[in-house]
Amino acid sequence: MCGIVGHVARSCSTRPLEVVMDGLSRLEYRGYDSAGVALTHGEVDDGSELTVVKAVGKLTNLRAALAETPTAPSRSAIGHTRWATHGQPTLVNAHPHVSMDHRLALVHNGIIENADVLRAELRAEGYRFVSETDTEVVVHLLDRAFHDADLPAWEGELAGLTGPDSDRGRALVAAMLAITPHLQGTYTLLALSEEVPGLIVAARRSSPLVIGVGEGENFLGSDALAFASRTTDAVEVGQDQVVGVTAEGIVVLDKEGAVLEPHHFSVDFARERATKEGWSTFMEKEIHEQPRAVAATIADRLDATGHLALDELRIPESILRGADKMIIVACGTASYAGLVARYAIEHWCRIPVEVELAHEFRYRDPVVNEKTLVVAISQSGETMDTIMAIRHAREQGARVIAIVNTPGSTISRESDAVLLTHAGPEIAVASTKAFTAQIAATYVLGLYLAQVRGNKYADEVEDYMEKLERVPEAIQWVLDRAESVRQVARSMADIDSMIYLGRHVGYPVALEGALKLKELCYIHAEGFAAGELKHGPIALIDEGQPVMIIVPTPRRPELHNKVVSNIQEVRARGARTLVVAEEGDTSVDEYAEIVFRVPRTPTLYMPLLTVVPLQIFACELAATMGHDVDQPRNLAKSVTVE
Repeated sequence: MCGIVGHVARSCSTRPLEVVMDGLSRLEYRGYDSAGVALTHGEVDDGSELTVVKAVGKLTNLRAALAETPTAPSRSAIGHTRWATHGQPTLVNAHPHVSMDHRLALVHNGIIENADVLRAELRAEGYRFVSETDTEVVVHLLDRAFHDADLPAWEGELAGLTGPDSDRGRALVAAMLAITPHLQGTYTLLALSEEVPGLIVAARRSSPLVIGVGEGENFLGSDALAFASRTTDAVEVGQDQVVGVTAEGIVVLDKEGAVLEPHHFSVDFARERATKEGWSTFMEKEIHEQPRAVAATIADRLDATGHLALDELRIPESILRGADKMIIVACGTASYAGLVARYAIEHWCRIPVEVELAHEFRYRDPVVNEKTLVVAISQSGETMDTIMAIRHAREQGARVIAIVNTPGSTISRESDAVLLTHAGPEIAVASTKAFTAQIAATYVLGLYLAQVRGNKYADEVEDYMEKLERVPEAIQWVLDRAESVRQVARSMADIDSMIYLGRHVGYPVALEGALKLKELCYIHAEGFAAGELKHGPIALIDEGQPVMIIVPTPRRPELHNKVVSNIQEVRARGARTLVVAEEGDTSVDEYAEIVFRVPRTPTLYMPLLTVVPLQIFACELAATMGHDVDQPRNLAKSVTVE
């Protein structure tokens, strides 16, 4: 869940620190409890040194600490922005952690599950611990192995390292290879030593790491976004692999120490798309990018014959036709996208669809076999709960389709097929454009399956796609009229709870609206299926209680009339009713205190529109309350630990 960045250059300069700090600023969404950097200065022959600077809180505090104590030009640097797991957010618990002789530094993303056992072993040998973290165990293990006279040095070459650098560099690589089999849990590790200032050694298990390839320099990051403005060439680091990175080259090793051919991929996140571009927050910007994100996700899907073509979905059509069940696994906002997808896919494909919280999936002994199609939804592609769920599914013989926003991510690599959402980088912790892009991607997948399985003729699929292609314009219509939503939000800064109601595809939207309010405003909010109201939740309604209701189109009277009755029921008990309704639906006016309008759209596509006012409402209310919209307390963007 933490953000990790590394940079190594040919010679000492200010660039390693600049690159690392810029990368950390791009990854701060992954954790902002504390931050720190470690830098190597000088050459081995001239007496190299290691400097570590850390600060508690957001990255701005680390910048202040660096300004107070400027560092010398450096050869390499690693940095870390933390979401606390082991130990409170304090200076001693902040990364990087260092060896007792202060010559080796290490940063870590993940959890070492056997840290207590290893700590006891190291203490018995005389190692002293100053932090509460599991990471400090790793740095001492690495230091012990690095200076173990009996440890055979890895025998390969490290480009750009000669003489003493080469000897000690091979020893540091060998040390990392030696300790990782003893670590239980998940990790991305970056380490550097003042003894080898031109080398960063890294390793990963079930936690993200990518390498950026430059000219006379190389980059490391837990997300390609960390260096996407500096290179478009990246190298994947696979499970249980160790890498040695110098300015001149990259060596990828398997856990046995055998050299592997690096697997390159292209990073296509443009630099300007990771900046606010004049918006006051990333969340506001990303809300307004939703027309583009949805359009990019569904673009160019029909071939010259009008058939839906998903070239990236490399699963034999015979397997897709033979599937008798679909299970969607996801967490948080992505799981609500899955709930929306269930309505559409069951309707179009006539195949049962289950939606599972990924962290519960493998623990309940689910019924999964070779006829099960599993769809994993994740913005980052690094959600650990979802990774473990798809591994379990594949062990049972299921085929897995990933819907992710990040090419080269773990979920994309470990799935049988990948459908990218093309939303671009999403920096705000509370997801907006990734959610709507995920829904759009599931629609494309559902229509493709309906075509392959023979549930829909080509002209029907083409008609659905043409209507879907008009949705981005409808989202823009909602955004252009968003000021009324913002005004209402600013007038409600004193509320301490809110209830959201929805029916059919409006139910997942109600859940997502409530989640956004919890994430951003730190107040109690609950989403309910509107039909459940009389089965208990109506007891929560008293005078002045705000209730947000997502109303179905009047063109579905069997849904619409029941929800209008729900509005009347809560209004009769004193609720303050805020309603999201289709343009022209005057039947709600008598019972709604406030109405937010959306354009007429096919029922199954309505969530792409009705969620937008709820996003804007939560964002504006949080800003009015004085909260940090992009970085809510206790949260991080990518949950890379279980």
